[in-house]
Amino acid sequence: MAQDSTLLVEVDERIATLTLNRPSSRNALNRELMGALWTAVSDAGANDEVDVIILTGADPAFCAGIDLKEASGEKPPPDEISTASAMPSRDTNGLFRFLPVIDKPIIGAINGAAITGGLEIALQCTFLVASEQARFADTHARIGIMPGGGITVLMAQSMGLRRAIELSLTGNFLSADEALRYGLVNHVVPHAELMGRARSLAADIVSNDQAGVARLAKHYRQIAAAGSLDEAHLLEGFMAETWSIGSSLVAERRQSVTERGRSQSR
Repeated sequence: MAQDSTLLVEVDERIATLTLNRPSSRNALNRELMGALWTAVSDAGANDEVDVIILTGADPAFCAGIDLKEASGEKPPPDEISTASAMPSRDTNGLFRFLPVIDKPIIGAINGAAITGGLEIALQCTFLVASEQARFADTHARIGIMPGGGITVLMAQSMGLRRAIELSLTGNFLSADEALRYGLVNHVVPHAELMGRARSLAADIVSNDQAGVARLAKHYRQIAAAGSLDEAHLLEGFMAETWSIGSSLVAERRQSVTERGRSQSR
């Protein structure tokens, strides 16, 4: 395990686990942590030994959002942070990306409160598994600032426009069970089982054809931006018609695919 003062990075069985590690500040995002997270995701994306990333937080929280003490100037950023360091930035489409776009899935393992900027990080993951202790909130309106990390777009896509509006305008918290019912998270599990469940899902992805996984992940990003249902179907059709895989690879994987399917259907 490689350890940074703000981020833990562990690679095992082709899974990179990144842990936000400022527990005394509820893993609030200061410049040091944001830079470390951006670099770690970029490195995992370029690492041939990694197929899937799991992103979680050191208990008791996932992430409380931006470090307001540092953002307000009350607490200056560390002197050693270089302005030339790779840092989150606003994309050409206007989205402030806390996580770089990579061709590998990022599973958010939400272990506790994911608030405002922390919720935006969660929403920028590929999908989410939550502990029963997880809580979700958008407190931009409470603080009096406007979101820019995709929360109004990605939350509405996940749970519906009216629910997203209610969450943003009230600043109220969602429980893990409510988040599951609304479609914000994929699974809710007992707290002690969170990382095991996230790793199990990651292992399922690792067992698949990784070129296919990367292409499907890219495809889902594309259809999320499609202007119509017809455009989304055209994108899928184009992918199907242009995708090329050797018949020998299909034959090579056929038996393992069949055995896994039979196992899961029992």
